[in-house]
Amino acid sequence: MATTAALSTAANPTHQLCRSRATLGKPVKGLGLGMGRERAQSITCQAASSIPADRVPDMEKRKLMNLLLLGAISLPTVGMVVPYGAFFVPAGSGGAGGGTYAKDKLGNDITVDEWLKTHGPNDRTLAQGLKGDPTYLVVEQDKTLATYGINAVCTHLGCVVPWNGAENKFICPCHGSQYNNQGKVVRGPAPLSLALVHADVDDGKVLFVPWVETDFRTGEDPWWKA
Repeated sequence: MATTAALSTAANPTHQLCRSRATLGKPVKGLGLGMGRERAQSITCQAASSIPADRVPDMEKRKLMNLLLLGAISLPTVGMVVPYGAFFVPAGSGGAGGGTYAKDKLGNDITVDEWLKTHGPNDRTLAQGLKGDPTYLVVEQDKTLATYGINAVCTHLGCVVPWNGAENKFICPCHGSQYNNQGKVVRGPAPLSLALVHADVDDGKVLFVPWVETDFRTGEDPWWKA
């Protein structure tokens, strides 16, 4: 399952794992995502090194991490709750030829025709993907659905990376990693580009299939290939 506080500078080669000492072991009244500045400012951090390519956190750990981060950062997080929290659900059903049908935030199979009616050129919107990972469906400039999807899990610490349309890039809210509009890493501390999946069409529905070929963005073998 997918999981996402403060931004660190790009020049810093280490990331920071944060925890709140002020609330440790104490009951919290009115627990919610809109936490006050006092709690956010009580967070202390410990530096650690980036995870290697084969150690990207699994979904259960990412879910826990993102939920903790959502509770640790204040106002910017509130706007992320609806679009990203909706995808912490079980993995979808598979297609007849393998793969997994993409599902929207309500758990419905995504059909290409209906999707394109409400999503315009350069749109990147999350769907539920392989193994339940939040995965971006990409609409090309010619209003067609791209043949690839972009896994939204940051390769630094596994946070869910939002799409920033104004900047035309993906920007991680946890430590400032940035990826271009195809998910290629352009700024650390993330060490790798976002993973890809094939976005095929099966009986009018979007079908995510594992990407095992060369990464067209880098010309290299996919690091996420098992």
